[in-house]
Amino acid sequence: MKNYPPEFKADAVALYQSRPGATIRQIAADLGINPETLRNWIRTAGASRPRGHRADAPAQPPTPLEGELAAARKRIRELEEEREILRKAAKYFAGETRW
Repeated sequence: MKNYPPEFKADAVALYQSRPGATIRQIAADLGINPETLRNWIRTAGASRPRGHRADAPAQPPTPLEGELAAARKRIRELEEEREILRKAAKYFAGETRW
């Protein structure tokens, strides 16, 4: 189970609120997270969309900045996973060399 920083969760919920035409599934895909995870964050935050907007309205394409931010966050998560794998491998091999 991955742990996400509170800032990331808040930004994801804010992104959901700021894009009334986009679905949870679309936003989760943009951020590289599970849709159920995003749905839980939205529920926990008690967030709702502004009135007058329909969820099935055509989605606004993400701005270049939003796309870049989502890509950067995804890359950060990948690098953190790689670092954790290397850390575990180093710990494992360090344990094997001790007699």
